[in-house]
Amino acid sequence: MSNFGLDDLPINWADYEDIGMALYDKFGDDFGESKIYRIRFTDLLDWVLEIPHFEGNRKDSNEGHLEQIQIAWVYEWRENQ
Repeated sequence: MSNFGLDDLPINWADYEDIGMALYDKFGDDFGESKIYRIRFTDLLDWVLEIPHFEGNRKDSNEGHLEQIQIAWVYEWRENQ
């Protein structure tokens, strides 16, 4: 029997919801909605690349991905308020 679980699945740039949940898990309420939308994309990019099982790379990132990640993170934050 394998010990491979859902938390071990790879995460890629289009997995916005998973990335948003991972960022909320990491930062909790340290970042509210307005702060999330003011994060520099360079910082957000670094944080995404540090997520366990994230398989994307820096060159495949783009503004659209980062905006969708911010939206997913805000949604996750709102769900936990």
